[in-house]
Amino acid sequence: MSVSCGLECVLCVGCVRWAWKRLTYIGAYDSETWPPASPDDFEPVPRICQIIMAISEEDLANPKIMPASRGYTQIDGDGFHKRTTYDDVGTACPPYVVYVDRRRNEVVLAVRGLNLVRNADYKVLMDNKLGMQMFDGGYVHHGLLKAAQFILERETETLRELLRQQGPDCKLIFAGHSLGSGIAALMTVLVVNNRKAFGNIPRSHIRCYALAPARCMSLNLAVKYADVIYSIVLQDDFLPRTPTPLEYIFGSIFCLPCLLFLFCLRDTFKQDKKKFKDPRRLYAPGRMYHIVERKFCRCGRYPPEVRTAIPVEGRFEHIVLSCSTTADHGIIWIERESALALELMKENEKATTPPAEQKMERLQSFKEEHKNALHRAKTLDVPHAIDISEEETHESAFPGPSSDTHSETTSSEPKSAGKTSWDELVDKLFTRDEDGKLIVNRDMVARDVAIE
Repeated sequence: MSVSCGLECVLCVGCVRWAWKRLTYIGAYDSETWPPASPDDFEPVPRICQIIMAISEEDLANPKIMPASRGYTQIDGDGFHKRTTYDDVGTACPPYVVYVDRRRNEVVLAVRGLNLVRNADYKVLMDNKLGMQMFDGGYVHHGLLKAAQFILERETETLRELLRQQGPDCKLIFAGHSLGSGIAALMTVLVVNNRKAFGNIPRSHIRCYALAPARCMSLNLAVKYADVIYSIVLQDDFLPRTPTPLEYIFGSIFCLPCLLFLFCLRDTFKQDKKKFKDPRRLYAPGRMYHIVERKFCRCGRYPPEVRTAIPVEGRFEHIVLSCSTTADHGIIWIERESALALELMKENEKATTPPAEQKMERLQSFKEEHKNALHRAKTLDVPHAIDISEEETHESAFPGPSSDTHSETTSSEPKSAGKTSWDELVDKLFTRDEDGKLIVNRDMVARDVAIE
């Protein structure tokens, strides 16, 4: 009898401890050890938010939804080179725009987020199952990849011509919110691996801003492309933290709190090593920028601060059970808080003497941080993770479209004049063995060398 009572007490204490830790966990804990972001790196975010919000606006002078700055002050209404509607894209993807920022010498392709009342967006989400789509040494969301291919099939020539008109220093920016963030991230991966189709644009001139990012790629890919993909997360946003496949999340939108609680309970007892060992598990892509504006046991929003890192462990793994879990997913709040955070960062920078870290030093530190993240993923035995030294050796031995050397511009191969087949690019990145299993070309080369 005493033994059973003791076991019951231990169980009750354990349950109370778990409930306390889960109910008191706030989004700020995910990035409490990260360094603050600099205003120069975060400066494009409010502007990117307004470009995405403008996709749904017919008249920017009289918007349906007013940005925090009381108007679309960050963008030029005449800069929209192309707009699409649901009639233009059908069921293949959400609407998108091509925006040319001549003052900043940028070409932006922005994709809007999920429309909760449109069935076609759900079809894109449902077109997936774990391990269905292998790509570039990892796994990606199949439906989002197909949507990314669809947009690039239509817009490659347009983007290439705009880049040519703007000159060699022009930057190519991909952006998206929610569902569109996953499409934009995968478009970035495709373009980085086929830069010849865009006039041999340098990798450093390609950037993606994923707002409220969807989990769309495996961990090794999320770290590998952290130098070109930036994900922006507002406080407690549920989507970057939810390991549940996207099709289950939005398919159960009316019982979302219950679903989040159940998966929160399941993942609490799942070891991190098992998470790392699962190559099919998807993550939010790239470098993370976390906007923090609420603190434990304090009511209301506080002046936001932005922290940044390339996390490998603890990459937004814990679901936050708060009243703002779903509200923080809205692009309106992201635009408002990012604009306020940027303003505060600029004020703090002006209040001090020269910055402690110059621009070139900061870029160098970003490169070192990326190398360290790749090395950390390798030491944690993340499936298909590649150390930076192995990646450089591979690129020198097997130069391909992802190499950032001058050999591309001096190559005797003719530039892509016609329409690029993005399906062919996907096929080139992996092959099938004798048993019919998919094998990444890099893995096939390594296996052949080992056999010899």
